[in-house]
Amino acid sequence: MFKKILIANRGEIACRVIRTARAMGIKTVAVYSDADARAKHVELADEAVRLGPPPASESYLLADAIIAACKQTGAEAVHPGYGFLSERTSFAEALEAAGIAFIGPPPNAIAAMGDKIESKKLAKQAGVNVVPGFVGEITSTDHAVEIANGIGYPVMMKASAGGGGKGMRLAFSEKDVRENFESVKREGLASFGDDRVFIEKFIESPRHIEIQVLGDKHGNIVYLGERECSVQRRHQKVVEEAPSPFVTPEMRKAMGEQAVALARAVGYHSAGTVELIVSGADTTGQGFYFLEMNTRLQVEHPVTEYVTGLDLVEQMIRVAYGEKLAFTQDDVKLTGWAIENRVYAEDPYRGFLPSTGRLVRYRPPAASENVRIDDGVTEGAEISMFYDPMIAKLITYGDTREAAIDRQIDALDRFEIDGIGHNVDFLSALMQHPRFREGRLTTGFIAEEYPEGFTGAPTGEGLTARLAAVAALIATEDATRAHAIDGQLNGRTPAPTRWVVKLDGAEHQAEVAGDAVTVDGTAVVVDAPYIPGQRLVEAIVDGEELAIRVERRRTGAWRFTTRGASHALSVLPPRIADLSHHMIEKVPPDLSRFLLCPMPGLITAIHVKAGDRVEAGQPLAVVEAMKMENILRAEKAATVARVAAAPGESLAVDAVILEFE
Repeated sequence: MFKKILIANRGEIACRVIRTARAMGIKTVAVYSDADARAKHVELADEAVRLGPPPASESYLLADAIIAACKQTGAEAVHPGYGFLSERTSFAEALEAAGIAFIGPPPNAIAAMGDKIESKKLAKQAGVNVVPGFVGEITSTDHAVEIANGIGYPVMMKASAGGGGKGMRLAFSEKDVRENFESVKREGLASFGDDRVFIEKFIESPRHIEIQVLGDKHGNIVYLGERECSVQRRHQKVVEEAPSPFVTPEMRKAMGEQAVALARAVGYHSAGTVELIVSGADTTGQGFYFLEMNTRLQVEHPVTEYVTGLDLVEQMIRVAYGEKLAFTQDDVKLTGWAIENRVYAEDPYRGFLPSTGRLVRYRPPAASENVRIDDGVTEGAEISMFYDPMIAKLITYGDTREAAIDRQIDALDRFEIDGIGHNVDFLSALMQHPRFREGRLTTGFIAEEYPEGFTGAPTGEGLTARLAAVAALIATEDATRAHAIDGQLNGRTPAPTRWVVKLDGAEHQAEVAGDAVTVDGTAVVVDAPYIPGQRLVEAIVDGEELAIRVERRRTGAWRFTTRGASHALSVLPPRIADLSHHMIEKVPPDLSRFLLCPMPGLITAIHVKAGDRVEAGQPLAVVEAMKMENILRAEKAATVARVAAAPGESLAVDAVILEFE
């Protein structure tokens, strides 16, 4: 077995590979950019080598620097993780030429599957179902319009070398093609160095389902079941699960056999994923089509590990060393259910805009046999604009799908993240959504269920009274401590036991007598151990566990976050509550006459100048963040009074771009 391997990646996947290598008795080498000098993966590895400045093009994408690091440290093999160089043929070839093992598939398989156009041709030859579309070279926007009209709308335009949701646009009309075709080309060129685009039919009621394959260098290839990845936002996966609630055993066998046939056709070994688009409207189970093959480990691989009992990273290392698979297809059994949620640095309350900055507080839920956290950050770490905004992956397991979902909700409530925006509330809301729990999923699930954006999960039945009861207990505990301070002018007076709790616009009368709490005349049984200043309260209310993140805003004012929503509360003694009704509310300033930068990013284009008249929906500026172009449009008709930014400027969130008259 290898004695030492280098991980050519960063973040949670680098930490993930290091953990398995350590368990196998293999030494590890981390590489890092200047932005990651104190990162978690650097601390975990046995050795670390600097690559260069923060931009990936000057560090993690430098194949020569990584090979030099291998030679410097004596690393015998490289695990590429995912992203960066993981699917770059030239990197695998360069390692081979240097006598360094690549913990991944052979270069010819990467080349064959890395080109989405050529891969579809190969898939068709291997007997794999493919989506109707045009897989030749598209020469111009007019040519793209001609092709789209011939296929029939809706169509999907994709960068040939794309992935991770970049370089993809859905077109419902000729206007959409004309407006977005060049943008797809630019994103493909900027992110992957390839501006070729292909167009294919968009499948109605589509589900995104993928098959995990694993092969060795001796011709043995198996499939390890499927993963449901339909819950996506802007073509980026948000929730993944294994198995799929839609797939039958017969469908799984058909999909798996086609995936193995494709892998065999390109001489595949190591772990890989065949992605399929599946018609949710086709009850025959035959409506599945090849999308692409990812010739690497997937972000969502932990759900497959849970239901199969296999460590995919270990299998990849053993295959790269030349070992045969220790099991056959008949040995693969799927047991239980696993769900993965991606915790991102993005603000769902502001249109999911990326959030960068320092993790002032980061406390993930406790790991257990059924709860797994894969992360690559620590408290105090920086979420950089240079890399993917993932904070952590939360994976839960249960005997049933419902059990795995409920564990997700409980664990999400126990995340403590401060300093940046994050999507924990949104993920919890998804887990509670009736349609998700029923398994009625499509790739349009989020857009369909949250057309106006996300404002928090609906408050469940009885939750308001439970929150009010916990708030009264916390207020009593705080007041008891405050009243115990010596030297007060009026002496030590008893702490209040009666409270007016204002929650979500309604007032509730609460009274605390020892451990008993009454809310609006109804007894609530509460056990909520609390010490003043505590950030997370783990209570048992009426026999049910309830974890609440608590934040004190000012005297008598709190914010409680639980079950996918934040709740502003005021908890005041009755007399003070009466007087508070006379306080004048502070009105926020009117910012409607400004176009503000919605996220930290780079201004790549401004389409107007001072004095221009603009109409609702008209493109005004383009902001690039995380290598994605975001077109900012006018919300209403107006005249531009001032242009406050210029192309090439890096702006902070809420920086002024334009001012209107």
